[in-house]
Amino acid sequence: MLIRAGFEAAFDFSKPAAILLNAYVHPSRTHTICWLERLTVQPQADIWEYTDVYGNLCGRTSVPTGRVVFRTDAVIEDNGLPDVQLYDALQHSVQDLPSDVLLFLLASRYCEVDSELRDTAWSLFGHLPAGWPLVQAVCNYVHQHIRFDYMQARANRTALEVFRERAGVCRDYMHLAVAFCRSLNIPARYCTGYLGDIGVPRQPSPMDFSAWFEVYLGGQWHAFDARNNVPRIGRILMARGRDAADVALTTTFGVNQLHSFRVWSDEVPAATLPHILGN
Repeated sequence: MLIRAGFEAAFDFSKPAAILLNAYVHPSRTHTICWLERLTVQPQADIWEYTDVYGNLCGRTSVPTGRVVFRTDAVIEDNGLPDVQLYDALQHSVQDLPSDVLLFLLASRYCEVDSELRDTAWSLFGHLPAGWPLVQAVCNYVHQHIRFDYMQARANRTALEVFRERAGVCRDYMHLAVAFCRSLNIPARYCTGYLGDIGVPRQPSPMDFSAWFEVYLGGQWHAFDARNNVPRIGRILMARGRDAADVALTTTFGVNQLHSFRVWSDEVPAATLPHILGN
């Protein structure tokens, strides 16, 4: 399966500013890229690439006053299979976890493990079998507990506030699920990327970047999605981190206003690839 995925975002800047960008396909998917229109900025400016502490490919640039547009586009090969389900994946004891995984048991900006959520998690899920069934129970609960509502989106909402307010967008679902999993001693990390309406009915709302999360079970990381709560086809990872603060599309050191934003992630026939390459 081939998926064409990319975005274009325009911002208005009142002053020149420095910007950090988490706007690339993740290095783990580099070998699946068939065609790439590299990330660009208009007015033209250099973008310096670097790898952050989580292994994400990032960029940094400086932009002038006025309208600034970022854009990238790619055709990516995907196996076309739904998310892998390993129901017998076991939960590790904390003392048996690899050292580089321990970070994802700790509290972070949007996931307050050191709060009432810990006691709530154990009261809701502590009686359940450890491992995959426990994570799925967390997803089931979060999926049912939160009402999806773009009008309720708020950039500073934490997992505890999500739990109390019971409304939000995909990042809010994942923050609450991540906080619950960490509270239950399951390492969990936040993911962002492309997820088009492939294999499911097309949604009428404009496409956006998607969030999901990964947990460490049975010696490897596994993807879960508390918002959709069903295995999905065509996830294209861009970045991973402790929570959304680590993987923001843009981190701007200056005042700006979003002017327009467009994301695409669609299956394309293999026969169209020569035409795309010709462009």
